[in-house]
Amino acid sequence: MVPGELVTLRPLEPSDAEAMWRWHQDPEVMRWMDDGYAQSLAEVQRSLAERPRNTYSEVLYGVRARADGQFIGLVRLRDCEPETGCAELDLYLGEKDYWGQGYATDTMRTMCRYGFDKMRLHKISLTVVTENHAAYRVYRKVGFVEEGRLRQVFRRDGEWYDEYTMGLLAGELR
Repeated sequence: MVPGELVTLRPLEPSDAEAMWRWHQDPEVMRWMDDGYAQSLAEVQRSLAERPRNTYSEVLYGVRARADGQFIGLVRLRDCEPETGCAELDLYLGEKDYWGQGYATDTMRTMCRYGFDKMRLHKISLTVVTENHAAYRVYRKVGFVEEGRLRQVFRRDGEWYDEYTMGLLAGELR
C-alpha cells in the first residue's frame, strides 16, 4: 500500500470489478477516456482475477479515499523502462462524489512520488484531451508541463479533438 494525504494506493482486488464496471457505464466518467469496447460485469471480474501481478513495466493501483476507505479510481504507470527511466501515467476517478475535492491531485502526487522514489524513474509522461480542463489543471498543479500537441487523435461524439503531451521530471514534482 502506498499512502498519500487523502488517498491510499493499493493493488486491485476482484471485488473492485463491480465499481469499475459501473464507472465504465457512466458517460460522464468516460467522457475523455478511450473506453474501448463494452464489457460485461463477468468479463471485468474475469480480467481482474486473471490480471498478472504488478511489475516494473506496469504498476496498476486502485485508489482508496483514506477518510472512508471507498474505492474511487485507478492509477497506472505503464511502459516503464529502466534503461531510460521513463514511464507513462494514466489516472481516472470513477466516483463522482470525490471529484473536485483534491483526490485526483493527491493521487497524482502519490503515484509520481512512488515512481520517482521507489522505481527510480527520471520522467513521467501523459496525454490529455485539450478539452479535459479539470484533468489539465490537476496535471499542471503537480508540475507537469506541456511538451507538445497531437492533432485530432481523440474522437468523441463525432468530433475530433487534440491532445496535449505533458511531462514531469523527477525534480519538478510539486
